[in-house]
Amino acid sequence: MTEGLAAGLSQILGDRERVFTAPAVLDRLSHDFYWYSPILRPRLANKCADVAAQPTSVDEILAMLRFAGRLRTPVTVRGAGTGNYGQCVPLERGIVLDLSLMDKLEEITPDGIAVCQPGLRLGVLETEARKQGWELRMYPSTLVKASVGGFLAGGSGGIGSVAHGGLRDFDNVRAFEVVTMEEEPRVVLHEGSAVHEILHAWGTNGILTRIWFALAPAVEWTQVTVAFDTFAQAFDFSESIAVSTEWTKRLATVFEWPIPSFFTPVKNLVRDGRALALLMIANEQVHALCAAAESAGGEVTFVGVYYGPRTQPLLSDYTWNHTTLWAIKADPAYTYLQCGFSPKESREQFRLLRERYGQEILFHIEFMKNGDGVVIPGAIPVVRFITEERLNDMIAYCRSIGVFVANPHVNYLEDGGRFRADNIQLLAKQKYDPRGLLNPGKMISFQKQKVTP
Repeated sequence: MTEGLAAGLSQILGDRERVFTAPAVLDRLSHDFYWYSPILRPRLANKCADVAAQPTSVDEILAMLRFAGRLRTPVTVRGAGTGNYGQCVPLERGIVLDLSLMDKLEEITPDGIAVCQPGLRLGVLETEARKQGWELRMYPSTLVKASVGGFLAGGSGGIGSVAHGGLRDFDNVRAFEVVTMEEEPRVVLHEGSAVHEILHAWGTNGILTRIWFALAPAVEWTQVTVAFDTFAQAFDFSESIAVSTEWTKRLATVFEWPIPSFFTPVKNLVRDGRALALLMIANEQVHALCAAAESAGGEVTFVGVYYGPRTQPLLSDYTWNHTTLWAIKADPAYTYLQCGFSPKESREQFRLLRERYGQEILFHIEFMKNGDGVVIPGAIPVVRFITEERLNDMIAYCRSIGVFVANPHVNYLEDGGRFRADNIQLLAKQKYDPRGLLNPGKMISFQKQKVTP
């Protein structure tokens, strides 16, 4: 099986160097950071593709999908592999399509649209965009490694979402071209609302090959950290910055103690026993921000200009889901949830969760704007894992008190929090991949097309 697939793909590519069968390489290309979840870790550890290949053009992808379709062989597309719920792990073996070599930035248009291939690294795009007076509207904490295509297929928001929302909002993704897995694969342009067929569908219903990604005018940013005696003080201050239109901000993050103690490379910015706020603010507002922080009872522990992805220290390396990584490094018993608290009831929700679970849940807030333009306390709380039953109880209780949870401990879209209620992704799957060959097993509501004998 493996040799036949490898030979066929090598013939299509005309290059055996871009086809991989070595076990160590296949293991690397078949996995992402699913091990953040103690539930997914044992379920996905042994999953592996039969072969991996690296196309460099749309024509090569079309030919590879025709080949795989004739053999009824599953195809799982891979970006940079920085996802956290096994998006690119092949559940039914087959072919992993690694798009890392399709990494060209074609242009940045005068109105701030990046036209690029899916394998382009977000850090490269941020650097190049800033040279032309633009910057990313939002990006994950894996900025340096993550690809644009992987972000659109498996992500939702990140640094910058406090001002610009998530990938689904405010026309942040203008358009893309997608290769389908129909009997005869084709390239389909999605524009406007049509992008929602494919966004955050993990490559289950099409393969992104060309992307039009909206940028924002570049701002000269400064990174600031502020220590507070209590989480409540840190939360109140950061919320006041996040929700006010008077502040130009890119990041507003809050950690309760002991989360800041996990950040060993920047331990000089942390104060023992105190909550910590991390912010990115426009340079011209730094003095006002520091004064406001001190008036709110905070101690400013760091002020530093952001020069781009290589800035040291890069505070985004400690926010969003990088926070979970630092927690796991400190204690492997930690894992995480992905939550959205009520902008009006969050303090009561915090109280109820602390009352029920104590220090099993540690609050980590990422303020972000939702599709209605309301800034909400998004959250990636650090959770101590005890049993799967206890974790599921916490998820159920969160939902019962009005806390939205996108469950990062399942390997399918429907409970991951970004599956649309209008079923537009499912309908796209039925239309573009009726045989169920793209990343099978990740959209459990899909039923394969019946094959007539």
